[in-house]
Amino acid sequence: MKALNGIIDKAEFYSSPNCDSRPDNIDIDLFVIHAISLPPGDYNTQLIKDLFLNNLDPGSNEFLKSIENLKVSSHFLITRSGNLIQFVPIHKRSWHAGKSSFQGRTNCNDFSIGIELEGCDNEEFTSKQYDVLSELIHFLSDSLKINKNNIVGHSEIAPERKTDPGPYFDWNLLKSML
Repeated sequence: MKALNGIIDKAEFYSSPNCDSRPDNIDIDLFVIHAISLPPGDYNTQLIKDLFLNNLDPGSNEFLKSIENLKVSSHFLITRSGNLIQFVPIHKRSWHAGKSSFQGRTNCNDFSIGIELEGCDNEEFTSKQYDVLSELIHFLSDSLKINKNNIVGHSEIAPERKTDPGPYFDWNLLKSML
């Protein structure tokens, strides 16, 4: 893996407008793992791309209608088949964590890399997703000097609002791969 202008060469890149500059003098020192499926429980990668690119057409789906105006993104998405998709260059702030706190610091978007896994709270993730996730974390932790212990779920930084990546995410497996 290599990065040029904050974009990983092994990733399929789509430029999300839902990002901005990080604050000055902020070190990126946290990975936040998320899970997403749209609508919940359905694996439609295109709908996730459309959400992050502000192109979501909800059609007649009530859940999609409820989120069609959200302005969110993530640095990366790892699909069920292990494809790596990037939406925001790593040096920019993606809008993935929302109201959040880690070790007394608020607004985790300022200092974190957001990684979405295509999945949900009630289903296991695929071995290909763990392979790509561990490779990505290895690369980013080496290049950005992020401690590999600084990996949290969205539920840990926003416990009142979020449950992902959920109980089926295998933290022990990920740690054994790092």
